[in-house]
Amino acid sequence: MCGITGWIAYRRNLTDHTRVLDAMTETMSCRGPDASGVWSARHAALGHRRLAVIDLPGGAQPMSVETDDGPVVMVYSGEAYNFTELRDELRRRGHRFTTDSDTEVVLHGYLEWGEALAEHLNGMYAFAIWDARTDRLVMIRDRMGIKPFYYYETEDGVLFGSEPKAILANPLCAPVVGLDGLREMFSFAKTPGHAIWSGMRELRPGHLAVVDASGLRERCYWSLEVGEHTDDRRTTVAHVRELLEDIIARQLVADVPRCTLLSGGLDSSAMTALAAQQLGAVGETVRSFAVDFPDQDKHFQAVDVSPTQDTPYVHAVAEHVRCEHRDIILDGAALSDPQVRRAAVAARDVPIGLGDRDNSLYLLFKAVREQSTVALSGESADEVFGGYPWFHDERRTADTFPWLAGSQALFSPASLVQRDLAQALDLPAYVQDHYSTAVAQTPLKDGETGLEKRMRQVCHLHLTRMVQSLLDRKDRMSMAVGLEVRVPFCDHRLVQYVFNTPWAMKTFDGREKSILRAATRDVLPQSVADRKKSGYPGTFDPAYLSAIQSQAADLAAGDHAAMQLCDRELVRSLATAPQDAITPRDRGTLERALDIAAWFDLRQPVLNLG
Repeated sequence: MCGITGWIAYRRNLTDHTRVLDAMTETMSCRGPDASGVWSARHAALGHRRLAVIDLPGGAQPMSVETDDGPVVMVYSGEAYNFTELRDELRRRGHRFTTDSDTEVVLHGYLEWGEALAEHLNGMYAFAIWDARTDRLVMIRDRMGIKPFYYYETEDGVLFGSEPKAILANPLCAPVVGLDGLREMFSFAKTPGHAIWSGMRELRPGHLAVVDASGLRERCYWSLEVGEHTDDRRTTVAHVRELLEDIIARQLVADVPRCTLLSGGLDSSAMTALAAQQLGAVGETVRSFAVDFPDQDKHFQAVDVSPTQDTPYVHAVAEHVRCEHRDIILDGAALSDPQVRRAAVAARDVPIGLGDRDNSLYLLFKAVREQSTVALSGESADEVFGGYPWFHDERRTADTFPWLAGSQALFSPASLVQRDLAQALDLPAYVQDHYSTAVAQTPLKDGETGLEKRMRQVCHLHLTRMVQSLLDRKDRMSMAVGLEVRVPFCDHRLVQYVFNTPWAMKTFDGREKSILRAATRDVLPQSVADRKKSGYPGTFDPAYLSAIQSQAADLAAGDHAAMQLCDRELVRSLATAPQDAITPRDRGTLERALDIAAWFDLRQPVLNLG
């Protein structure tokens, strides 16, 4: 796992701009703490920061192959989980390898297949290849968008990077945010391809882009397809189990210490149990980590997406599968520390996150990184198998994104925005427009109607919109501390197979994630197999709320640039309200105000509200 960046310019000599490339590369140092490398020619300059995971001595980048017509040079972030099979196939085709790294396999795969390389890969990846034979750049992102990739077109080429901060380090890209950027930031709609910075784009999942002297062209090489599901229930459950075992075996491959992130829910517990079986077969013990908070049993409050505490279930799994487990305990003082908030906002590049859950995720990953370099996560199983509460109640029929529907909406768009700006943004119309577009993009079977049609739409919304926000959050928070997080449930084979499974089969036992539960019940404690969906936990420590109220009061009383966006009177009233009058949504409003203040301090955005 690494950080990549680069600059292509057809009307200037980039060998004269090495300091700019160095600055762009340095912004990715957290993503790649182990090594740094740059490569430049007249019209192309590539930078790389490396987190060494496979073939520690042999995977240095940028990596190049000399041909008779010029070099082919690549910067690569991610993992190709099928690189062993690809290397064998390429050897049969005459390729020779000098390292054991998957990076070299991907590069030679491009030499063999060109852009069609993407269709041969199984993994999470974002990479760019400068092909001097044709003076063009090829940029490719994985099917599910696990690894981030941004680009910014210039008058004579393109800038690109794993994160916006790499592109913003180039003087050609000004840190301007317009109304559309703010709409995207506050709406929680996560429109594929959009970035909040003016002129910047996100390479969409399953897409590649080619840049040459005539411009940039982006195309889709993979998307979810509709197909007839002919397997019966027993066969479906067995195939899901078979896929999971293969996926986890592939994703446990690393030359560095690895672990699992264990929440005690069905997803992470099943993943940990299967990993424990596979490692146990070769005499190893799986290590696991979980987050917890002091006196959580005393302060805990059940909410829609988190009805139960994690810790009892975490410990039940750890004892059942005999893993080496550690709880990471985070108190209110640590979670409310302004420096932690700044670090979390700096990691995400966007100030509208999940409050203390972002801060705790950052601190959890920081603690995990002290003992492991690779961690497996249960992220995206809810989107794949239908795990959220709104998959199963009236919110699934709402004429909006289900996670924004009803009084228990996961997010509250624009609750913080000052009145005049809120009118200019018109977020309800923005959300409705993008929801309508997203629904229209859902592939449907001929004649599909009723509940099956609606649930295919709901599943597609989650797999193309919501999961993008969560994957981006997890990648940014983990890579900010140099931890590689792998997501087995995002394997495209599993996602595609379950997408076409009828909704009635996905809920055959009358509950959420029926297929996953049936496929893994035999390796889980009964209490965990039967546990109701519970999301990533937040703290209920009164000290945390007191701290953020105090910080928000200071913010509202001052002349901070964040008040260009925030409703000052709302922030002031919530900051001085009694704690027992503060709802979870109110607390989220305070947290977002503090996030926005940290964002202005870090990124110094220029607002264009015209």
